Amino acid sequence: MKAQAIHHHSRRYPIRLMCRALMGSPAGYYAWRDRPESDQSVRNRTLLSAIRMIHGQSRHIDRSPSTWQALVQRGHREGEHRVARLMRTDGIRAKTVKKWRATIQSRHRLPVAANRFNCQFTVTKPARAWAGDITYVWTRDGWFHLTVVLELHSCAVTGWAMGGQLTRALTQQALTMAIHYRTSQAELLHPSDRDSQYVARGIPTAAHPRGMTGSMSRRRRSWDNAPVESFFGALKGEIIYHRQYRAQEEATQAILEYIEVFYNRLRRHSTLGYYSPVEFEARTAVA
Repeated sequence: MKAQAIHHHSRRYPIRLMCRALMGSPAGYYAWRDRPESDQSVRNRTLLSAIRMIHGQSRHIDRSPSTWQALVQRGHREGEHRVARLMRTDGIRAKTVKKWRATIQSRHRLPVAANRFNCQFTVTKPARAWAGDITYVWTRDGWFHLTVVLELHSCAVTGWAMGGQLTRALTQQALTMAIHYRTSQAELLHPSDRDSQYVARGIPTAAHPRGMTGSMSRRRRSWDNAPVESFFGALKGEIIYHRQYRAQEEATQAILEYIEVFYNRLRRHSTLGYYSPVEFEARTAVA
């Protein structure tokens, strides 16, 4: 370990000075340096290179279990504990984020749909449940609003809309986008929170085209819509809390890139067997 430390800093400090400080001899260091690299060391170096690449592709959010699963999917046969040890030794960690708290704006007297969904988060087939919700992002231009529709079978974001004004039209735009790109069915359930932007259009026919049935969270029960709350937590923890947006256009571009490029196509989910939503949909379509 002393020789490795000396070698790591050999371009910054004199070899003899470091050997004296670490109570080693220059001859011992040079003998270690010129010794042929062991097979175990070569395997560790190759594996660590793959770990660094996967961790970078995850935008530094993956912990060791997810990184190990990605290695397995790419043909590596290393043990999970070995991957965790190499990550720990090399200082590869998932970036830490602030704790995000869900909020519900439900102080209104408008008619509310019954909680038909009832926390049935495991959806075994596509186009059975699309969850919707709204969140807020702060920019120097003021508050910025995002509403999404989440396909609960694959966790994919299938519809979204953003704007400076929080209106009923914003939630409708996200739902219209999901319908445009996805096939919906008459028995499809549309869970959402009790925000006035969801209930003010009338329940259920005007708010849910093509016969979709509305379902709304219970009062002060944000976990009734946990999948979308989880997505918002990931969004804010992975990009929103790490920068200050100067304008709403800048926030729009960052969120769009996160949803369409990273989250749907690259971000692995433990609940999907460590596949991304797009990969999971492709695999289930073939099965």
